[in-house]
Amino acid sequence: MRALAVDADVIVVVSAVWQTTCTLVRAGDEGFVIDSPILPDELTALPSIAEQAGFPVSGLLATHGDWDHLLGRLAFPEASLGVADTTFERLEGSIGEPQRKLRRFDDEWYIERSTPLQLGGIQSLPTPGRLSVGEQEIELHLTAGHTADGCAFWLPWLSVLVVGDYLSPAEHPSYTDRQAYLATLERLAPLVEAASTVIPGHGAPLTAGEATQILNEDIARLHASSDDSDLTLLRRSRR
Repeated sequence: MRALAVDADVIVVVSAVWQTTCTLVRAGDEGFVIDSPILPDELTALPSIAEQAGFPVSGLLATHGDWDHLLGRLAFPEASLGVADTTFERLEGSIGEPQRKLRRFDDEWYIERSTPLQLGGIQSLPTPGRLSVGEQEIELHLTAGHTADGCAFWLPWLSVLVVGDYLSPAEHPSYTDRQAYLATLERLAPLVEAASTVIPGHGAPLTAGEATQILNEDIARLHASSDDSDLTLLRRSRR
């Protein structure tokens, strides 16, 4: 696991598995965590990282409903978890799915966890919309295509954009709906242009220039391919 300070008020933790990112944000006397690392020791370390950096944790956010982004409760079991309304509907419609996929992952890699993942009491956040944190406001922008649900979080006072499983330097686009994926990239484009830092769901944080290059490459890739299977291959994978 790597912890990267991209701003005095933003720390990005990159998991050793799949380079899944977790973003800690401080907003005055409040703070929040977006997404999660994966391994038990990484999750155990999160509260210490937040405390040592002086980051309060008032709540958790997740960019979408894939299990590897929902493990924040294992680090902060009492914290509220907010997700886009589309993600809330996905989780309500498939109760227990993230826990089952987590157990399969743990079984495959012989991982033991001391507590089960609890996802009760999730807060549904209207998307697109705004969320007040202290004196600041987070903007929620709809994302879809990788999965049918999700949102990107734009933090305008920091010029930081957290996009979930889009614009990854580690993966080619992987999607359930190619047209929805393209529409998401088009929605993200002006936010990327305005950002100083873009944080993908997998891979290290990007400058606006790096993110723009990936965005343009991904748009070209999705427009050029007539074979959907070509677009599910990871830029790096076990294969």
